[in-house]
Amino acid sequence: MACSMTAFERRELTADWGRLAWELRSVNHRYLDLTPRLPEDFRHLESVVRERLGQRLSRGKVECTLRFQTALGAGGVQVNWAQAEALVRAAAELEARLPVSGQLSTDSLLRTPGVLSEASPDLAPVIEAALTLLDETLDGFIVARQREGEALAEMIRSRADRIEELAGEARRLVPQIRQRLQEKLEARLAELEHEPDPGRIEQELVIAAQRLDVDEELDRLVMHVQEIRRVLARQEPIGRRLDFLMQELNREANTLGSKAAAIDTTQVAVEIKVLIEQMREQIQNLE
Repeated sequence: MACSMTAFERRELTADWGRLAWELRSVNHRYLDLTPRLPEDFRHLESVVRERLGQRLSRGKVECTLRFQTALGAGGVQVNWAQAEALVRAAAELEARLPVSGQLSTDSLLRTPGVLSEASPDLAPVIEAALTLLDETLDGFIVARQREGEALAEMIRSRADRIEELAGEARRLVPQIRQRLQEKLEARLAELEHEPDPGRIEQELVIAAQRLDVDEELDRLVMHVQEIRRVLARQEPIGRRLDFLMQELNREANTLGSKAAAIDTTQVAVEIKVLIEQMREQIQNLE
């Protein structure tokens, strides 16, 4: 099944400890180029993320972003005892040295910046959930690539079908073109005042026949079209193979154009080259 290298997928998960979100996006690239973007607490997962992506993707420039937002109070509250004790000692010393009275209340102590802080939640269940969510995101990402890839494959098939039709049209035109050329040659010979050299006549006929001998080029065009259909049906990355077939198709179209002995076959060769270029542009996006 054809897979596009251009796709996007986003999945979220909300739990007691907070919210996770993975984003996968990719564009075409000659090789597989992975860029994980992870929060600081998850940086140690980079090798795991690369491995999971590399097992299921073969080409494309892929950005993989993880976002994590801790739920309010998910880790509980912790007291900075050193700072709290220092404040209490300072208050007692202040009362001893200066003519002030009053006690440092618990309420005012807890409101002092730095005494209370939110504790970090246990990340073990978060990491487990993050990796599970990554697999789910990757599943959806691959489905998106396949869906877009099938749309590209259908376009390529339609162009390939048209090339096969044009090859058939060119084959049917050859006898008519050969007949017209023979009539032109006979007309020229009839205008000559002297009897033409038989050897020269034979030479002209051979040259004309060679210019019209495009059967091999047309046969190879059809063979390449058939191979394109087979490649599109494979369950594996196909972009490089199709790119090679475009080179082969272009070579035959160029030869067909150079051998064209009439405007009819020239137009066929030009239309085939346009179709090849349209296919080549889309194949650059296939894995």
